[in-house]
Amino acid sequence: MAFEGLATIGQIHVSVSDVDRSVAFYRDVLGVTFLFRVPGQPMAFFDCDGVRLYLGRPESPVFRSNPVLYFDVPDIDEAFASLVERGVEFRDEPHVVHRTDATELWMSAFTDPDGNNLVLMSERQRDG
Repeated sequence: MAFEGLATIGQIHVSVSDVDRSVAFYRDVLGVTFLFRVPGQPMAFFDCDGVRLYLGRPESPVFRSNPVLYFDVPDIDEAFASLVERGVEFRDEPHVVHRTDATELWMSAFTDPDGNNLVLMSERQRDG
């Protein structure tokens, strides 16, 4: 079979300075499914619906990541309220960023303890 191109993302790296603090935030505050830590290494892994999220201290500045992670949620208002109750400080309230005749795309942004940008996103059917 000939190579046709890239399609599936298997893992995304997010640079963090304190893996323990980040594990607590992603697992306990955000509720992301924790997979495992690598003993003796500053590395932790989570499952984001089949895409592995790797939190770790980069081996060198060349590998320092600057991602924006967009978490797709079914009900942005419910997710927003729940995360606010858990201490997450959002930059903005959920708001519409795009409309079609049939749907609206809603988003709301916040950061993790290292300042990495995270966003809730949710697509809603338009009324009427």
